[in-house]
Amino acid sequence: MILVADSGSSQSDWMLALPDGKRLAFATKGLNPFFVNEKDIAKIIHNADEILPHAGQVTEVYFFGSGCTSPDRREMVSNALSQLFVNAFISVETDLVGAAYATCGNRKGYIATLGTGSDVSFFDGEEVLPTQQGIGYVLGDEGSGVWFGKQLVTRFLYGAMPADLAAQFETKYRLNKEIVIKNVYQRATPNAYLASFAPFMAAYSDHPFIDDLLKRGFTEFIMTNIKPFPDHGDYVCHFVGSIAYFFIEQLREVCEQRGVKMGKVLSRPINELFNYIIQREKNYEIHA
Repeated sequence: MILVADSGSSQSDWMLALPDGKRLAFATKGLNPFFVNEKDIAKIIHNADEILPHAGQVTEVYFFGSGCTSPDRREMVSNALSQLFVNAFISVETDLVGAAYATCGNRKGYIATLGTGSDVSFFDGEEVLPTQQGIGYVLGDEGSGVWFGKQLVTRFLYGAMPADLAAQFETKYRLNKEIVIKNVYQRATPNAYLASFAPFMAAYSDHPFIDDLLKRGFTEFIMTNIKPFPDHGDYVCHFVGSIAYFFIEQLREVCEQRGVKMGKVLSRPINELFNYIIQREKNYEIHA
């Protein structure tokens, strides 16, 4: 049986091909190896009750995750997976590779992730090419859930958020300086914490302050991460992630203004990614 996973920093989506042709879909916490260690990853997977009855029958695991950008990080995830899937071949790649398979298939194009974090790369039809982008939530992640969360929290704490919106923000989150500092500087997943304010933007997306914030964030993402590629206008740019999906109107407007050809926009690419992997493995079997 083949198991496919698409993992962000906040959530991991899994899909298993069962012998009867059906699919088993489930979710776990995000498994970004920059924020969780091998022991924690293994524990999270072992706590996924849906997969436990099938673990010994899984023969192939294809894991695509944020933070899996170096051999040691990929090895960390692979080692954790092998503790449960003892009979399986395990492949670990970045989430951008998974996004490329889900959106481009075998065609050339740009792939951008706009979820908890943000990143972009070019897919040449076979490989995702290395870039200078994807430098993380402290230095980068423009236009991501983390970036917008920072803007919301700092504007609120500085008293720079419009009064009507600030009142709603205060009612919903009951924040103060000490709470924010504890979650950002003292707890394990500050990126996920900052991104957790994205639903507030969705609830008030028609407010001029939020609308302007979204457009500024997407503009910064495009100008910093897409426009530097000299041939960006020659190819479609696909977007993957909840921020791109739920704020597609603002993203589309900014793309049109900045000359970016918007392609597919997927909230979670697990279905398309699963289909691609299953079809690819079938083709390998036919030509083997």
